[in-house]
This record gives sequence, C-alpha cells and structure tokens, in this order.
Amino acid sequence: MSEQNPAAPIAGRDGAIVAWILYILSIPSANVLVLVGLVVAYITRGSATGLAAQHVEAQIKLFWSVFWISAILWVLVAVSAVASAFLIGIPFLLLFGLLLLLVSIWFTVKSVLGLLALLNDRPA
Repeated sequence: MSEQNPAAPIAGRDGAIVAWILYILSIPSANVLVLVGLVVAYITRGSATGLAAQHVEAQIKLFWSVFWISAILWVLVAVSAVASAFLIGIPFLLLFGLLLLLVSIWFTVKSVLGLLALLNDRPA
C-alpha cells in the first residue's frame, strides 16, 4: 500500500502561487503584472497537477472573463464620453466608470481568495 507524502511538493503549486500574487498586484502596477501572471499561469498549465492545475485553470478563466467584461465597459465608457458632449452621456459615463472600478475590486478580491484557498489546500 502506497501512501502519499503530505510534505511532497505538488507540481505547479509554486507557479500558481506566483500567478495569484501577480494578479493581486495588478492594481498597483496598472495591470501590467496581471499579464505576467497570465503568462506564468499558461506556462504552469502544462505541468500542474491536482489542486494546482485547478487553480491555474481558475486563474486563466478569471483573467479572460474580467478581460472581456472590462473591454465591453471601456467601449461603453468611450460611447458615453462622446455622448457627454451632448450632456446625455454624463450619467452613463459615471455608471460605466463605477462598474470598471467594481470589476477591478472584484478581480483583486477573487485573487486574494484564490491565493488563500491554494495556501490552505482548498479548491479555487
């Protein structure tokens, strides 16, 4: 009967931790480090196993969902900015700007919770 050593490193765990940390640092770095975190997640994706693989997949999914939501909101901000010249877009500009801020906060909170889950050996 073979027992797994609980102290044995899980393949890809370090890469997943680094990617979560880079995601968390995305706001202070003007979202530059989130791209580095995405690259780390994609590199780690091939070698990660078990729980680490689940976290890496969650990181990639989180990035792309936030990317597309933010892209749509930025288009709406641009349309609202043009409409603000006619004074009808100002409330929408404020609304979409607030939604962009909330998406950034949600991304950061989700990243912190993901890192804590990985450190406590829980699924993402």
